[in-house]
Parts: sequence; C-alpha cells; structure tokens
Amino acid sequence: MNIHRIGREISVLSDCLEVPGLGFLPVNAFVLHAAEPVVVDTGLGLPDRDFLAAVGEVLDPSEVRWIWLTHPDRDHTGGLFALLEAAPEARLVTTFVGVGILSCETPVPLDRVHLLNPGQSLPVGDRTLHAFRPPLWDNPATVGFYDDRTRACFSSDCFGGVMPTADVAAGDDAGVLAPADLRDSQLLWASVDSPWLELVDRDTFLTTVHPLRDMAPESVLSTHLPPAVDLLPALLDFVSGAPGLTPFVGPDQQALERMLAGFEPAAP
Repeated sequence: MNIHRIGREISVLSDCLEVPGLGFLPVNAFVLHAAEPVVVDTGLGLPDRDFLAAVGEVLDPSEVRWIWLTHPDRDHTGGLFALLEAAPEARLVTTFVGVGILSCETPVPLDRVHLLNPGQSLPVGDRTLHAFRPPLWDNPATVGFYDDRTRACFSSDCFGGVMPTADVAAGDDAGVLAPADLRDSQLLWASVDSPWLELVDRDTFLTTVHPLRDMAPESVLSTHLPPAVDLLPALLDFVSGAPGLTPFVGPDQQALERMLAGFEPAAP
C-alpha cells in the first residue's frame, strides 16, 4: 500500500487489484486530518493486507473519531472491524441499509453507528462534511461527501477507472493519463460497476451531476481512481456522457475453460 498526501489535511492510502484482461483497479481509502479525524473506507480484507498498520503510518488509530463507510462492499470494509476495535471512540458513519448489509456477515454494534443520509451533514470539530449521493454507484447504501474546508469531494466508486499498470493505479495523480485514456478507463469501469446506465434518461441523470458542478471541488477522491486534482471539467465531461453506456459482459464458461487450458501451474 502506498501513502500519499494531498495538502496538509488528507492522506491517501492507495492499493490496487489486478483485473485479468482489463488492467489494474485502484482501491483507495483516506484519512481526513480534521479536529475529529475521519477515516474514509477501510480497504481490502485480503490476508496479505494490514489496513490498521497503514492507518498507523499517518495517525494513531486510537485517535480516529469517525469511520465514513461510503458503502459496505467488501473492497471498502476490509479493516472496518479491526479499526472499530482499535478506535474505541470512533463512530461508524453509514446508512440504515448499510448497517443491514454489514450485519449479514458480522453484527454491527448499534451504539457505535451514526446514521447519515444524502443531503445531511456531519460536524467533525473544525469543519462540516456534506453528504451526497454520487451520480454513479453500485450499492444502495452509497453516500459520498464534500469537505468545503479542503474543497475535496469523496466520491466512492464514482469516477473510478481501470489503470494500465499497478504503479499508475496506486499512484498519486490521475492526470498522468492522457485525457482520452482517462475517459476510456472511466467508461470501462462505469460499464462494469453501473450497468444500469444503459436504461437511464440522460436529462434526468444530469440532475445528479449538477450538484458536483456547484461544489466545484479542487480534488475528487474516488475509491477506484488515483487522486484527481484540478481535473473536474474532464470528470464532469466523462460522467455527463455515461447515460446509454452498453454494460460490460464478462467471459463465459467456455472462455474460462479456454483460459484454464492455456494456464501452466507453477512448479511445486
């Protein structure tokens, strides 16, 4: 996991996963160094990851006061319960639906939960975080937020993109990609993660994009994209063109068998 800093108040904990045949998908979590520190998402739960140790490189985990879960998919919850244990004063920010989804696997202590819906706000000592539903999402519990002190928008899966290399995926700047390549990577991810785009009316969809334009964030921080600083016009152009996108269709069983037939296992 790589650790980057955006200004003095945001740490990016960058990880990635290889998606065979497509590229490398960033998997980011964040620490907002507010007066009441906020951890945004909690990374992967794979055996070779230690999210708590990564948080410990930028902040004593016991100082965390809020854990903002942008939604309860497994690539966002890897270190959640370890962090709740290490941060006894932290509250988990999610929705009623989010608690329900999490509780299908591990009971969530309700006295540690703070339910927050899009359109509501959360004071964290020296600033207020403004919750919103991003235009693109794959989980009904998705809630991002805007911090008007840092002018950073935390967008969950929205604006994600599959990157050409692991170094770019876990890097600190989405702008290293040429604009056309960045757009193509985001369209690919949107076709995977938000297949419902094929069915939406463009004008109705654009009403969900306008709030982002009004926010005018300096940085857009997606779980699945390297930090995007001063790239808002390009991101808005991409997302505005997403309605009608043909959904991604992955390999079928015959394709899998062909791949396995050509696979040579490593020698013991």
